[in-house]
Amino acid sequence: MSGNGQSPAPSSGLSVLLIDDNASVAESIALALRLGRHRIDCARGPEEALSRLAATRYDVILLDMNYAANRTDGAEGLALLARILSDDPGAAVVVITAHSGVRIAVEAMRAGARDFIMKPWRNADLLARIAAAATPRAVAVTAPTAAEPARLLGESPAIERLRALIRRIGPTEAGVVVTGPTGSGRGLTAAALHAASPHAATAMPVIDLRDDAAWGLLDTPAPTLLLRHPDRLGEVAQGRLLARIPPATRCIAIADSAGGILPALARRVATVEIAVPPLATRAGDALLLARHFGRIAAARYGRPVPRFTPAAEARILSGPWADEVRGLGAAVERAILLGEGDAIDAALLAPDPVVTVPDSPAARFDLDENERAVIEAALREHRHNVSHAAAALGLSRGALYRRMARHGL
Repeated sequence: MSGNGQSPAPSSGLSVLLIDDNASVAESIALALRLGRHRIDCARGPEEALSRLAATRYDVILLDMNYAANRTDGAEGLALLARILSDDPGAAVVVITAHSGVRIAVEAMRAGARDFIMKPWRNADLLARIAAAATPRAVAVTAPTAAEPARLLGESPAIERLRALIRRIGPTEAGVVVTGPTGSGRGLTAAALHAASPHAATAMPVIDLRDDAAWGLLDTPAPTLLLRHPDRLGEVAQGRLLARIPPATRCIAIADSAGGILPALARRVATVEIAVPPLATRAGDALLLARHFGRIAAARYGRPVPRFTPAAEARILSGPWADEVRGLGAAVERAILLGEGDAIDAALLAPDPVVTVPDSPAARFDLDENERAVIEAALREHRHNVSHAAAALGLSRGALYRRMARHGL
């Protein structure tokens, strides 16, 4: 395994993701697969696994069933298996278990795993089972495999509700309008809806309706179209769009507001509205997403996978982030490029907190509390050395003292 977590194996063979927190097991399996000319990436647990699956499609997933210390019931592995298959029903998952875990292996097979491997294994058997799992099954899965991953990361109730809506609406032919703040993941949500549909194996043309030249794509035969910004069209243009949409084509739209789509067009392209939640309502998802963006950027630029200092974690969680999730990703990528070593401090994420205009006294209070939390975290990290904490926050000592006085610190 290289320093950035990517495997330097030859380009032939299958791509395999191994999810196992046991370093010895991971090393042994990785060696066997590379000798078999397969490519392998390793994830130490569910969070890293879902991060990798959101960035890369693998031919086979090898899934250990226990991660926490002294756990042997397989509940963690079964939960992760359910999440993987929910996002991609065609995923080829092979579970890894000990001889004492036959019951768990059987349960995993009933839940949708392709096969299981017992510890200890013979390398020839391991390679044969991986090859067999990668072969498409004769039975049909609920949806074809999409060309690219379309996975929504996060564990908050808000994102769980969004995933549930996608699972419910995606397989239908209903027109859907995806709303929410710019940068919150509207495009990814639209892609996930398409990936959950019967037409997932067919490309979905993207038409930005603000571009007159893009309207020609309406004449291209496709089972699903992605329409961007129909709410920004005038009444005449919306009528013209409605007349040009092929009768048998499903439409998924992205709009700032469903209210901007006139009723006649809405009946065609916005039977259901799915609102993507803003990052501020997604509990601790911001930190999970930051680690995901960190892994991607580290691999792209050949840097170590970063760790965030407590002050950086407080800054990530406190927000707000201009451009939502997309803005957070850009900040993490910039921090990796500008930082030295594998630690990212708050100052690297943003020289100063993003300033927003509060709507009410309550909003001002929230922002003050967020600033106080970041300052407290920086002081704890630097053992209350004001000079060091000020440098980490990108402030002068005098500016930090003034803010500490304002917050009673």
